[in-house]
Amino acid sequence: MRSAVQHSPHLHTDRVAGLVAAVRGPVLLPGQDGYDEERAGFNTLVDQRPAVIVGATGAADVAAAVRYAVRHGLPVAVQSGGHGAAGNADGAVLVSTRRMTGLRIAPEAATARMAAGVRWEQVIHEAGAYGLAPLNGSSPLVGAVSFALGGGLAVMARTFGYAADHIRALDVVTADGVPRQVGPDREPDLFWALCGGKGNFGVVTSMEIGLMPVSRLYGGALTFDGSLAPTVLRAWLEWTPALPAELGSSLALIRFPDAPGLPAEVRGRFVTQVRIAYHGPSAKGAELVAPLRELGPRLLDTVRDMPYTDIAEVHGDPTEPYPYHERTMMLGELDRRAADAVLAAAGPGTGCPLGLVELRHLGGALRKPVRHETAVGNRDAEYCLFTVAPGGHRPPGPGPDDLLLDRMAPWATGGKYLNFLDGTAGPEEVRSAFTPQAYARLAELKARYDPGNVFRVNHNIAPAPVRGEVTA
Repeated sequence: MRSAVQHSPHLHTDRVAGLVAAVRGPVLLPGQDGYDEERAGFNTLVDQRPAVIVGATGAADVAAAVRYAVRHGLPVAVQSGGHGAAGNADGAVLVSTRRMTGLRIAPEAATARMAAGVRWEQVIHEAGAYGLAPLNGSSPLVGAVSFALGGGLAVMARTFGYAADHIRALDVVTADGVPRQVGPDREPDLFWALCGGKGNFGVVTSMEIGLMPVSRLYGGALTFDGSLAPTVLRAWLEWTPALPAELGSSLALIRFPDAPGLPAEVRGRFVTQVRIAYHGPSAKGAELVAPLRELGPRLLDTVRDMPYTDIAEVHGDPTEPYPYHERTMMLGELDRRAADAVLAAAGPGTGCPLGLVELRHLGGALRKPVRHETAVGNRDAEYCLFTVAPGGHRPPGPGPDDLLLDRMAPWATGGKYLNFLDGTAGPEEVRSAFTPQAYARLAELKARYDPGNVFRVNHNIAPAPVRGEVTA
């Protein structure tokens, strides 16, 4: 007997009885045991209260949930780990994919086939046994499928490109409740839209993606006292343009909380940190990093030859849920004036409350021709600016992240990175994650595959109007 039925006699109502009969996983309504745990995500600011939660165990459960939502006129939301919640699922059918954890590594083909609930940490571990590595992001706790569908700015992106560029095939349930298998040669329009358009076109139930022949990196972080921010930031901006594509890096201004579990050297301190990931010989990596080590004493220096399975140590992202807001901006070439603008908004002595201000170096393979065309935009950017503001309710008016983005406007390309947009992002911000041509094509494909915008609890791409239709 299904556990949801066992613990919840209220499930057998006219409202959800058919859904309960159609799925193997739990079906949870507000107030039932397990509902609060299932709806919770990594970002605790998102306090969503869906009308019903389906704890999907596979594609058949997902298809049943989508058909139920369409029949009752409800939107569909999807959640794996909950890092990138891009909308409030109040009143929606929330498809929780966390039980869908199947993973198969094909070492000879250098691919991984994973179900929708798999996190990168699982892929990193299993692929590492074969000397392979996925194009994961800075946090291995993020859902692998959703990360890749949103573009996937990987730690090794300068070397190998976006994760979306390496997707080989997808299984997806579209708004008609039909499971489909798509790839570059099978429903190529839908495949293109999914590779970058994220959750706008259906619920992806599994993904096949290429793995990289990487077993070790020269990587880690150089952590300086925050007072050295002007020196380190300016030097880093002068250092990055000449780097080989095999070296990815970012610079972060971090205000660490005084919290247990943090290293004593950084706990409660403002620091400047350079993150390093070099795919090449350690001796060459040390030579490339040497100019940064000469900038001053480090509070911590963890840059070393490491197995790729230790990749989480490069960024050291939080591992426990907490409340946060995210903002982002794509940037072109940055000069000394740009460094001064960052420092004026978030440097030492400013009292800036942002927990993280990060600049990621782009370029390299992100600009090269890809295996197959994807919807991912903004490939011409030189840097990506990313901010995290911890805390709860934002008061009216510009916040410190708005002020920083305003100061950086002279260097902005006009683009955004989709996975770094939080739930407050509006339609124009979503549009700016794509080229104008790609966005127009995405809107047309949305009208074909999801004309009722069932998948709208996300960074939404609205369906293009039907020709002759008058819009408000």
